[in-house]
Amino acid sequence: MYKPGPRNLITDVDGIRIGHAVNEKVKTGTTVLLCEKSVTGGVDVRGGGPGLRDVEVLSPENSVGRADAVVLSGGSVFGLAAGDGVAKILSKQNVGLKFTPTMPPVPIVVGAILFDLVNGGDKDWEMDPPYHDLGIAALDDAQNNAEGIFSLGNAGAGLGARSGNKEGGIGSTSLDLGDGLMVGAIVAVNSVGSVYMPDGKTFWAQPFAIGNELGGQKANPDQQTAVQPMPDDSKFGGMSPGTNTTIGIIATSAKLTSAECKRVAMMAQDGLARAIRPVHTPADGDTIFCISGGTREISNGPDRSRQLGEIGAAGADCMARAIARGVFEAQREN
Repeated sequence: MYKPGPRNLITDVDGIRIGHAVNEKVKTGTTVLLCEKSVTGGVDVRGGGPGLRDVEVLSPENSVGRADAVVLSGGSVFGLAAGDGVAKILSKQNVGLKFTPTMPPVPIVVGAILFDLVNGGDKDWEMDPPYHDLGIAALDDAQNNAEGIFSLGNAGAGLGARSGNKEGGIGSTSLDLGDGLMVGAIVAVNSVGSVYMPDGKTFWAQPFAIGNELGGQKANPDQQTAVQPMPDDSKFGGMSPGTNTTIGIIATSAKLTSAECKRVAMMAQDGLARAIRPVHTPADGDTIFCISGGTREISNGPDRSRQLGEIGAAGADCMARAIARGVFEAQREN
C-alpha cells in the first residue's frame, strides 16, 4: 500500500537536506535543498515570467546534469544572490568541480526566485539586500538539520508569498513506492491562481491528500461547478509578468539520467495544474526541479519506462499535496 514516508517531507529521500532562513523585517526568506548524494538533475519551466539561476547546467544535452544545491528564494531578481552565498560556502567546504589542484572548487548551485516585493515588508535595503546572507544561513540550517524536520507554511522562501488572495507558503510531502523507492516534493507557493475550489475552502488538491495533512478535510458535496476561468480569489486583477511564481523540487531515491529527471519534472508540473487554478499564466514563473538521489537502481530493461512513469506520476501527486499543504499550514498560523 502506498503511503507517505516517515516524515511526510522531501527529506524522506536519502541524501536530501532542507534549510530555511527568513528576514521577518523584510518579510522574505530563502530555502536551500542540499544534495549530498545527487547523481543527476533536471528542470522544467512553464510559467511566463521565470527568474532562474544556472538552470541550463541541468539540460540533458549539456555536460554537468547535476546540482550540489537547489535554492528557492523570495526577493525577485535580488533573491538570486542567495545562490551566490551558497556557492561561496560550498566552495570553501571543498564541494564542487575541480579541474586543477590550485583552483577553487566550483559548486553547482541552481535555483529559482519568486516575487514578494509588495507584501508589506521593509524593502528599503539600499545597496544591501539580505539574500546573500539568507542563502548562507539557509545552507547552514540544512547542514545542521540531521533530523530532516523543517517548518512548513510561513517559512523560508514561503514567508512573504501569496497564493491568490490568501497567504502562500512552503509545503512538502513524500510517497513511499516500496522496495526502497521514495519520491518527495517541496514547493514555495506564490501563485496568481487560487488553490481553493469555488466554495473558497476546499482545496483543489483535496482528493490527493493523505491522512491529516490538510486537517482531515473532506469533499464538499454541495460544491459549485468550476466554470470561471479566473476565479474571484485569484490575483487576476493585478497580474504582471514575473510578479508571482510557484517554484518547487521533486527528489527521488531512484538513480535516473538527466533526461529522465527532466521527464519527471515535466510530469510533476501536472501537480501544479491539479492544485492551482489557473496555473502557468503569463504572470507566473512556474519552475520545477528534479533531483535524483541515486541510492536505488531501477530496471534497465523493458520495465524501466513503467517505473519512470510511476515516479513522475508520484511526483505530480506529491507536488499537488505539497502545494495545498503549504497554503493550509500558512493559514493555520494566521
